[in-house]
Amino acid sequence: MICAIAFLFCAVIGRLFYVQVLWGEQLQEKAIDQWTREIPVVATRGKITDRNGVILADNADTYSVFARKKAIGDPEGTAKAIAKVLGLEESAVYKRLTETVSSEVTVATHISREQAENLSKENLPGVYYSRDNTRVYPYGDFLTQVLGFTSDDNMGQSGLEFRYNKYLKGINGEILYETDIVGVEIEGTTPTYRPATDGLNIRLTVDYEIQEIAERAMEEAYEIQKPKSAAVLIMDPGNGEILACSSKPSYDLNDVPRDDLTALNALSRNSLLSDSFEPGSTFKIVTAAANVEEYLNGNPKAFSEEHIFNSSRYRYVGGQRVKCWSNHANGKHSALNLQGALENSCNPIFVDIALSLGTETMYKYIEKLGFGSVTGVDFNGEAQGMILPSTAVKEVDLARIGFGQTVAVTGIQMAAAMSAIVNGGVYYTPHFVKGIYASDNLVAEVIAPQSKGRAISEQTSRIVTQMLEKVVAEGGGAQAYIEGYRVAGKTGTAQKYENGVIAAGKYVSSFIGCFPADDPQYLALVVIDEPEGEYYGSTVAAPYAKEIFEGIIKAKNIPRVNGG
Repeated sequence: MICAIAFLFCAVIGRLFYVQVLWGEQLQEKAIDQWTREIPVVATRGKITDRNGVILADNADTYSVFARKKAIGDPEGTAKAIAKVLGLEESAVYKRLTETVSSEVTVATHISREQAENLSKENLPGVYYSRDNTRVYPYGDFLTQVLGFTSDDNMGQSGLEFRYNKYLKGINGEILYETDIVGVEIEGTTPTYRPATDGLNIRLTVDYEIQEIAERAMEEAYEIQKPKSAAVLIMDPGNGEILACSSKPSYDLNDVPRDDLTALNALSRNSLLSDSFEPGSTFKIVTAAANVEEYLNGNPKAFSEEHIFNSSRYRYVGGQRVKCWSNHANGKHSALNLQGALENSCNPIFVDIALSLGTETMYKYIEKLGFGSVTGVDFNGEAQGMILPSTAVKEVDLARIGFGQTVAVTGIQMAAAMSAIVNGGVYYTPHFVKGIYASDNLVAEVIAPQSKGRAISEQTSRIVTQMLEKVVAEGGGAQAYIEGYRVAGKTGTAQKYENGVIAAGKYVSSFIGCFPADDPQYLALVVIDEPEGEYYGSTVAAPYAKEIFEGIIKAKNIPRVNGG
């Protein structure tokens, strides 16, 4: 008998312990849910601005409608009233109010103030409201692939909205009302208010004026050249700040095409960061820089600036023939030095340089200039391009790498490498965000330029930039020349490959350049993918770089050289 009583006593104590301690928190939550009504206080999502404070992503005050089903006395009448005011299907609203498992349901989100006021006039028991936010983009189709967009609940889904979501989203609060068992508010009680913490604002390195210039130029290129895509990236080569990034075709961020996910994914893709392409002749800048640096360092396998190369149109490497784009008529490619090779974009000469320097030396500069690995730009989905392992490189591979074939790069890699070559030799990590701050302008974080170290010497940088200035003034980059301004650059034309073979009639046309050449402040990479008709970078891409540079000159009131 005593044992039985002791057993029952232990069982009761054990049950009390389980209910009060182990199950207590869960039961408490259930009790709170039954005897309170929670109205969410939605945190305001942080704004995104350009470097000068121009708002690129903002919020509009909208409202959400909630219903506590047990507090609704007339589901049919309530559904009818809600459907009428909000323009919804009555049967869908009724199903939401009666068939969902949850005791509290969200009926509608992102309704206007006018709709919320009209619904409030209906005095519907069990129906209540709270402010939410709708993300708005004041300039619509502007910086689309960079900014990205948010979900219906204001969470970042792509672009910088996604990358910096943890800063932008904030923390929601709530208002708690005491209610009876069916959810009707108890008179005389005081609600509990838990405030929301608004999201932080993001200030970009992007310059609105320069972005606008880039958008117009790419719209024009897409319309005239009728390519698969037209894109431009503009950077400050001295610190890695991205000043503009535009790609067409695109779409209005206020009208995201969510009903076609395939199209949405394609149009949202930032091709300059996420796609690789064969650079063609723009890569000759890398080969030229490697040669100049090695010559200055006393490498006997490097060529001096005065060295005159073999004027033959062909080179035979590993049983394969490599030819120059020109037929060498009229002696155009005779007696060429390195400067002449860049101006005339003569493939055989860059074959000579690459083979003479050798795989180990060429790869040293390829790696120093960031090819074959991600740049580290603050953006999700960056590709690393494609570089053959040095141990797998054959003589013919090295020969083709010298003039930009058998290698795939991303636009951001090419821009970052070119920046290092012209800025005095220092490689900077490209970045979109300049700082993070609160609504009261209290700075939360400043994102300073990050150097990955020296890639080439200042002397090499100066020599190569001067060569590239002559390429624009006198050579293949002439359509980027601007009278009275020192522009340096190089064009590129590369055939595309599909399933390992050359795709007939498909090319990537590009131009990369900077100005002023003696102290580069602006660098632009223009990539036109599969233009119709004419396809040379010199005639397809270079003119748009010129248009962009002229736009910057006008917008920033940059004087001509020597005030002329």
